[in-house]
Amino acid sequence: MTECAVILAGGQAHRMGGGDKGRLMLGGRSLIHRVIERITPQVDAVVLNANGDLSRFDDLGLPVVADSIPDYAGPLAGILAGMDWAAEQGHEWLISVAADTPSFPLDMVERLSESGAPMVLAATPDPERGRIPQPTFGRWQVALRHDLRAALNDGVRKIRQWALAKGETLVMFDEADFFNINTPEDLAWAEQHLT
Repeated sequence: MTECAVILAGGQAHRMGGGDKGRLMLGGRSLIHRVIERITPQVDAVVLNANGDLSRFDDLGLPVVADSIPDYAGPLAGILAGMDWAAEQGHEWLISVAADTPSFPLDMVERLSESGAPMVLAATPDPERGRIPQPTFGRWQVALRHDLRAALNDGVRKIRQWALAKGETLVMFDEADFFNINTPEDLAWAEQHLT
């Protein structure tokens, strides 16, 4: 059983004023470098999903794949791009992680893999709702890519919408593990607490 990871960096970062959120600096290192350092020991291979001029990521030394679904269809399209790449490389499983979340657990892949379910999402506790899925952090059977492509072509854009329809499994983690940086205020908080 081989697992590879896709780092989802294809968004438009509107709340940060545009650009590549993964290139933001946190404690002297970019978010994307922090994510690469955390995910690489957990999988057999890593690919980056991005849109626009892919050559801007040449310095990372990773393969880069763009969405095959046009018009910034969201992270679900990035997962499909990762699945397609994984299938070409002979991997059975894809792990998805977000480029703007620099402190996910170092044992995340192991914990997501324990259930053996074809689709597993990380989740965090919530006192009011019980659990909150972290949909960009998951383990996906690559064989699901044909179903995912059909769903995207039918207009599905939310990871949760597709995951619920396919019977997701949730694995619980601590809330702090998935702090993501969406705004300048988030980055300032992370500078104080994550470095």
